[in-house]
Amino acid sequence: MFYYLLKYVVLGPLLRLLFRPRIEGLEHVPDSGAAIVAGNHLSFADHFLMPAILKRRITFLAKAEYFTGPGIKGRLTATFFRSAGQIPVDRSGKDAGQAAIREALGVLGEDELLGIYPEGTRSHDGRLYKGKVGVAVMALKAQVPVIPCAMIGTFEAQPPGKVIPTLHPVKIRFGEPLDFSRYLGMENEKAVLRAITDEIMYAILMLSEQEYVDQYAAVAKAEEAAAKAAKAEKERKFPRLPLR
Repeated sequence: MFYYLLKYVVLGPLLRLLFRPRIEGLEHVPDSGAAIVAGNHLSFADHFLMPAILKRRITFLAKAEYFTGPGIKGRLTATFFRSAGQIPVDRSGKDAGQAAIREALGVLGEDELLGIYPEGTRSHDGRLYKGKVGVAVMALKAQVPVIPCAMIGTFEAQPPGKVIPTLHPVKIRFGEPLDFSRYLGMENEKAVLRAITDEIMYAILMLSEQEYVDQYAAVAKAEEAAAKAAKAEKERKFPRLPLR
């Protein structure tokens, strides 16, 4: 009930009014039956814009941190995501991936749409990063098509760290469904999972026209943070002397 209240009464109309998103390829999203919508992830706003324009309900696997934040803000965020039917997934620990797959298969088993970001986290610089193979496992085990999706302009509207979004043109593109039935029964083959995931990411890349980085986003973020920390430490130990 709260999901449809947000979609049609509260949040949906507001998002459409503010961002006036242009939609391309909506006919590729089936009117019924289970399917995975796999997209790039540029902004916190992605969670709301895609559901706002889809005719059908879509359930995302959301990171557990959205449900466990401290203080009033944390409780409000958790209440919002739970009420909207989003599923928390703990991304830490060796069993995190299996837990996400179980939750995803439960959604798909109800003939619903599942939304997933194969990169695993938001892009910190607007580029498209290497996808994780969980999306391939889900597609094979559930025997469902994967619909690539590209969010365009949401990074400029609300990049990571920006609380209040800027009004910026947004475009959402859906590509033709990808059928991986030729790989059924091969969900334990690492090479097959990698090939499927790369095909999905290539389809997203063609829709989004982003620059591609053959590295996991989380690794790139960690390396960049480490480099900044090392630079700051160096400047602290060896401060630049003022020029006379």
